[in-house]
Amino acid sequence: MNNAPYTPLNTPAWNRLIELASEIKTSASPITINQLFADDADRVEKYALATGELKLDFSKNLIDDQIWEQLLNLADQSPLASHRDAMFSGDAINTSENRSVLHAALRAASSDDTSKDGAIRAEQVEKQLKAVERISNDIRCGKWVGSTGKAITDIINIGIGGSDLGPKMACTALEEFAHESINVHFISNVDGAQILSTLKKLNAETTLVSIASKTFTTQETMLNAKTAIQWFSDELGLENPKNSSHFIGLTANPEAAIAYGIPENQILEFSDWVGGRYSLWSSIGLSIAISIGFENFKQMLEGAREMDQHFQNAPLEKNMPVILGLLGIWYSNFLNAQSIAIIPYCERLVLLPSYLQQLDMESNGKSTSLDGEPVNYNTGPILWGQTGTNGQHAFFQLLHQGTRMAPIDFIAAIKDNLSNAEHHQVLLGNMLAQASALMEGQAAPVGEQHRYYPGNKPSNTLLMDELSPKNFGALVALYEHKVFVQGSIWNINSFDQWGVELGKKMANNLLDKDSGASKMDPSTKALFSYIEQKS
Repeated sequence: MNNAPYTPLNTPAWNRLIELASEIKTSASPITINQLFADDADRVEKYALATGELKLDFSKNLIDDQIWEQLLNLADQSPLASHRDAMFSGDAINTSENRSVLHAALRAASSDDTSKDGAIRAEQVEKQLKAVERISNDIRCGKWVGSTGKAITDIINIGIGGSDLGPKMACTALEEFAHESINVHFISNVDGAQILSTLKKLNAETTLVSIASKTFTTQETMLNAKTAIQWFSDELGLENPKNSSHFIGLTANPEAAIAYGIPENQILEFSDWVGGRYSLWSSIGLSIAISIGFENFKQMLEGAREMDQHFQNAPLEKNMPVILGLLGIWYSNFLNAQSIAIIPYCERLVLLPSYLQQLDMESNGKSTSLDGEPVNYNTGPILWGQTGTNGQHAFFQLLHQGTRMAPIDFIAAIKDNLSNAEHHQVLLGNMLAQASALMEGQAAPVGEQHRYYPGNKPSNTLLMDELSPKNFGALVALYEHKVFVQGSIWNINSFDQWGVELGKKMANNLLDKDSGASKMDPSTKALFSYIEQKS
């Protein structure tokens, strides 16, 4: 019996995939997607599936039936199934911090979690969501007023990372459902220009600040909060703005928020088993509920829950997150692709690539296995992207004629209530044409090699019926689980982020008034000195 720790390198499927990839790279007649379509009349139906109102077409990929079979075998030979069960059961799969990973519990029905602590978690989540509902409704209907008795018209969400990106993306994506007289602003960067220029445009009497921090100690967030507090003092003459109705705390550390001075009844809590980049489903999503209304926020949660159910119950070959995860592994680990592109053909999804950068690269940018050993294979790819059609006039040149492979996820809504038929037809036509052109390519006219398009560039197409709160929730959960699939197969911890900590520590050392740059390398010392001279 083999009791050696799991590594994907030791699975039969991984080693067979190496052979199949080698055949592609060395063959005199390498596999082409065009030929795969020509050889298989059923390819479109075979390599496509739908769940809810999402449809995935993955037929434009460099895979044949043999490769796909081995990718499915790889998932089956990995700890994916047991790891998935452990996550949904509340086991501490974040091993480096000994924490459960239960963002799915934030959108679960009370009957979904049958584990021993499931009922307790469901009760916690219900209580926390009730607070989000109460406060968001009070703000939306004008019941929540500032210190001079005026209703709130502007919300400032101060956070960073998951406490900023998720809510900001959701509010932008779902602007169709936004409150007509309440504006939501997001402050994340410690660059003072961002918060100071925002505050100049607002009326302190009708502004509410939401301080969003899991620990309530995040440096950037607390510095921005300090600036906002001073603004309220200057504008309204408040002696203790933190204790006024102008401030709310969103945190997993309510004791720290109370010590900071936020009134206890203005603190919305979430549990420490909610990772920052998975926290938009929690109280961190208060700004979303204020913007689109709590009922729409619940629809967003329901869409994510349905994707959770699909991920848990669908067989591997019909499981959308598993399919996306396996395709990414094929390109990253066997065909040497270093990056993937996310191209939403919807301007309201402009922040999706940025959000997925954190979700994917913070989760799977790891080089140590769950067993504490260095990995000797690629893990998380570089993720980038922009909305179409803008990207067509920028980086699509490289995608069409460059030398690097970058698999693409094209994403669009079939119906768009904020657009019109002419605009939307042109938008979707461009997306479909780009995917087709990247795959098919084009021969160069005689003597004009610069007009050669090699083609054979892979892509997925992901369609939603419409960009509703429910479908948006399903879309985000789909990518959450895709990242989980890849982390499980790569045997890494997708739920810590120790790489973020070193930069924070060194920044604090650099700003230490006693030692300053003395602990830094010679280049940093010289740069710090130059900045001080010019300041």
